[in-house]
Amino acid sequence: DMKNAELALFELSRVISLEPDHPEVFEQRAEILSPLGRISEALSDLTKAIQLQPSARLYRHRGTLYFISEDYATAHEDFQHSLELNKNQPIAMLYKGLTFFHRGLLKEAIESFKEALKQKADFIDAYKSLGQAYRELGNFDAATESFQKALLLNQNHVQTLQLKGMMLYHHGSLDEALKNFKRCLQLEPYNEVCQYMKGLSHVAMGQFYEGIKAQTKVMLNDPLPGQKASPEYLKVKYLREYSRYLHAHLDTPLTEYNIDIDLPGNFKDHWAKNLPFLIENYEEQPGLQPHIKDVLFQNFESYKPDVQELICVADHLGSMMQYETPGFLPNKRIHRAMGLATLEVMQAVQRTWANSKVRMNGKTRLMQWRDMFDIAVKWRRIADPDQPVLWLDQMPARSLSRGFNNHINLIRGQVINMRYLEYFEKILHFIKDRILVYHGANNPKGLLEVREALEKVHKVEDLLPIMKFNSKTRDGFTVNTKVPSLKDQGKEYDGFTITITGDKVGNILFSVETQTTEERTQLYHAEIDALYKDLTAKGKILILSAELGEVDAVCNLILSLVYYFYNLMPLSRGSSVIAYSVIMGALMASGKEVSGKIPKGKLVDFEAMTAPGSEAFSKIARSWMNLKSISPSYKTLPSVSETFPTLRTMIEVLNTDSSHCLKKTIVVV
Repeated sequence: DMKNAELALFELSRVISLEPDHPEVFEQRAEILSPLGRISEALSDLTKAIQLQPSARLYRHRGTLYFISEDYATAHEDFQHSLELNKNQPIAMLYKGLTFFHRGLLKEAIESFKEALKQKADFIDAYKSLGQAYRELGNFDAATESFQKALLLNQNHVQTLQLKGMMLYHHGSLDEALKNFKRCLQLEPYNEVCQYMKGLSHVAMGQFYEGIKAQTKVMLNDPLPGQKASPEYLKVKYLREYSRYLHAHLDTPLTEYNIDIDLPGNFKDHWAKNLPFLIENYEEQPGLQPHIKDVLFQNFESYKPDVQELICVADHLGSMMQYETPGFLPNKRIHRAMGLATLEVMQAVQRTWANSKVRMNGKTRLMQWRDMFDIAVKWRRIADPDQPVLWLDQMPARSLSRGFNNHINLIRGQVINMRYLEYFEKILHFIKDRILVYHGANNPKGLLEVREALEKVHKVEDLLPIMKFNSKTRDGFTVNTKVPSLKDQGKEYDGFTITITGDKVGNILFSVETQTTEERTQLYHAEIDALYKDLTAKGKILILSAELGEVDAVCNLILSLVYYFYNLMPLSRGSSVIAYSVIMGALMASGKEVSGKIPKGKLVDFEAMTAPGSEAFSKIARSWMNLKSISPSYKTLPSVSETFPTLRTMIEVLNTDSSHCLKKTIVVV
C-alpha cells in the first residue's frame, strides 16, 4: 500500500535523524525502498547499515539488489562477504552461482550450485539452475539429470518443466519436449513460453492443426497498455503465417517452389530482424486446407533397407559437424537434416560434373553455386521452423540498401559470450595491429607512447585507456577486417566490423558484425562465381581421371569458395552449419571424406572470418578434417532428392526414431 509505505518511510527517516547509528533502521528503510523501485536509495541505506555493523544478512540483502540491477561483479563480492561471515547459507550460495552464470562463467557457476546443494539437499532452485548451466555448456546428460532431480522433489515445478522442455526441443527430442510443455500448461494454462513452444513442437513435427491452435492462444494474449510484449508474443504471428505456408506446400514437389520468392518481402525483413509484426497491407496466408492431412509418424522399419542405411549414414555425417564448444547443445534433428543435406549435395555435385542438369525452383538447368547451398538451406529450414533461414540478398531492396547486420556481442558489460572465448585473443591481436597502423598514420609523434601502452594490453578491457589517446576514439572505435580477393590480386573486401565502446564505469561493449549491403554482396558473389566456374571445370576433369593433383586442387577450390561464403554471411540464420555440410558434400563428390571432428573450442565460421586469407583457412580446415578416400558404398545409396521429394517426406524422416542405427554396424563408416 503506497500510502502506508510513504508513512513508514517518513517515520523511519525521522528515527534515523534522531538516532543515526542503528543499522536495523537503515535496513528496514531499504526493505521498503527496494519494492518501490528506488534501488539506488535502498543500496545506500544498506551500505550505511554495513558500515555501522556488517553482517552476513546485510551483505546478502545488498548483493541481491546489485544482482537485480545486473551489476553481477559487485553482487558477487557481497555474496562472497556474506558467506565468509556465515558459510552455511544455501540461498547466498545459489545467488553467488547465478552471478557467475550471468557473466558466462559456467564452470564456476556449476561449482557454486553444487555447493548450495551440499548445504541443502532438497534445494529445487539449485537443481534447476544447475540443469540450466549444464544445458548452456552443451552437456545434455548432466542437464537432464539435474532437471530430473528437481522434478523428483516437486513434479509440478513449472519453471523446471519449461526449461527441460526447451532443452529437449533444442536437442531435437520433440516428442519428449511436448510432454513437458503439456504438463507445464496443465499447471499454468497461461504460460506463454510453454504455449508457444507447444505450438512450435507440433508444427516442427508436421502436426499443423494442433500447432496453429496453440499459436493462436499466444496471439490472443495481448500485452496490457504500457506492458512490454513477450518475445513469444512478438514471434508467434510470423510462426503462424510460416506454418500455414508450410502446410499448404506439404505435398508440392520441393523442386517447384521457392520460399525466398513466395514469402512477402516485408514479412521476411521483419521476421529476420525480429521486429513487431506491423506490416502494412499484409495479406494473410490462407487458413489450413482440410484435404491436406497432418504428417503421420513413420516407423523406421517401414523404410526400405537402403533408405534405412541412408538415414543411419546421415546421422553419422551430421554428428561430424557438432561444435565441441561451450554453448552448443548437440541437436540430433539438425544432425540428421544436415547429414541428409551433405549426401544430397554430394549427389547433385556429382551429377553436375557428369554434365547432368538439376531441377530447382521450377526450372531444369545446370546447377549454380547457390543451388548447392539451397539444398542445405532447405534441410536446415525444416529442422527448426522457429528460425528464419533466408537469403539476405532476396530481401526487399529498401532493407538491403540500409544494410543488414549479423550482430554478435562478445562482451556486453559484465556478460561474456562463452562460445567465442577461443577467438578473443586472435581478435585482440588484430585490433592492436590496426591501432598501431592508425597512430602511425595520424599520430606519428605519439606512436612510441601508444606502442608501450599496447604492450600492457592482455585483455579487451585494457584497451579502454588507449582509446583516450585520440579524441576521435575516446568513446570507442570500430575496426574492419579485410578479405583478400583471389580473382583480382591485391584487391581487398570488407570482412566483419569489430566495435569496442566503453562507459565511464569501465563497462564495455565488444561486438562483431557483418554488414550485408548490395555492393558488398555483389563483390563476394563475383568471387564465388569465379571459384564455382573453376570448380565445375576441374570437377569434370576429375570424374574422367582421378589424378592426385586434381583432387587436391578441387579440395582447395571448395574450401576457398566456402571461405568467401562464411565472410559474406549471406543468410539470416544457420550460415555456419549450412556451409559446413556443403564442404563435406562437395568433398565427397570429389572422392574425399571428412573423418576428423571439429576441434574443441573451434568454430568454422570464426576460423574463416579470422583467417588472413582463403589459403590460410584451407590449411587450418584440412588440418582437422583428416581427409580419406571415400568408401565405395556411398555410390549405392539411394538418391536423397528422389527419396524425400516433398516437405511431408522430409518431416517424416526427421521424426523417425533410428536408435538402432547404433546397434547396426554402419557399412559406410
